Amino acid sequence: MLHAVFFDLDDTLVDQQKAASTAAIAWAADHGVTDQGVSRRWASISEANYERYSRRELTFDEQRRERVREFLNAEVDDREADELFSGYLIKYEARWVSFDDAVPALGRAKEAGLTVAVLTNGDENHQRMKLQKLGLTDAVDVLVASSMLPAGKPDPRAFSHALEIVGVGADAALMVGDSLEKDVRGALEAGLDAVLLDRDGAHSVADVRRIRSLDELIFAAPGGSSILS
Repeated sequence: MLHAVFFDLDDTLVDQQKAASTAAIAWAADHGVTDQGVSRRWASISEANYERYSRRELTFDEQRRERVREFLNAEVDDREADELFSGYLIKYEARWVSFDDAVPALGRAKEAGLTVAVLTNGDENHQRMKLQKLGLTDAVDVLVASSMLPAGKPDPRAFSHALEIVGVGADAALMVGDSLEKDVRGALEAGLDAVLLDRDGAHSVADVRRIRSLDELIFAAPGGSSILS
């Protein structure tokens, strides 16, 4: 019986990719970088260093500094790197927006009597600020960020610790997220049920439950199971 649903945050509830891309283009231009590959290059560098943070090879602040140094090919000290990243961060945070289907989906889960949690690979304070700024705080019962955990998704310890925090077993929880590996396969390997949010249809042949919009996710009566409309 389902008692809790975990939602990923970035690119599931919040359009992080668009915010990061447009912010990176504007920030890079401030530093004289205007080629067509800015967005793709920033995303690749960010993903690689965030993976290192998730594996605890870097701290949260260190991965930010490494992204700046690599992208700008600059040998700067920590203070300078922090200052450079703050310029990007201001632009990034100003571009945060939630998807139109986010609040209704969270509401349906709550109305079904489920514990609504966010399980995100990120810094707790930063992700909590994101929820507050976008008006999502009241729609979420529990925020579980990877900075609170021994490792980030898809490490099974991320899911096991999140389950402990929420107080449910794996067989009573559902994970909903946009990452096939981090959210869905990671959750399935940890014993949770999982649904892939595939907004762009990039994983049409994946052998997992898949939706194109959170509007497709419907919850049964309290204690029931999730169904796809």
